[in-house]
Amino acid sequence: MDENNPVEFYKKLKEQLTETSKWPSDYLYKFIVETHTDKIDKINSIFDNTGAVINLKKSKNGKYTSISITVNLSSPDEVIEKYKKVGEIEGVISL
Repeated sequence: MDENNPVEFYKKLKEQLTETSKWPSDYLYKFIVETHTDKIDKINSIFDNTGAVINLKKSKNGKYTSISITVNLSSPDEVIEKYKKVGEIEGVISL
């Protein structure tokens, strides 16, 4: 993500999602967080009650955890809304 201009980043993302997908559609999020924090729980809570499939995979040394989340959403705006909520959690890397 372009941290210097998040408005422009999300505008471009919305355009790409609108052009490349039919909605509703499954969307795959990928995040990386430090393993021994409450950040994983915070991310899980953002996707509670959405029917999301969440997979966790620890790095080789166990310091970081990769989180893959597949969820069916109705529009690009919903995709962006989730990114913004996760973006409020300090130290989460969005891929």
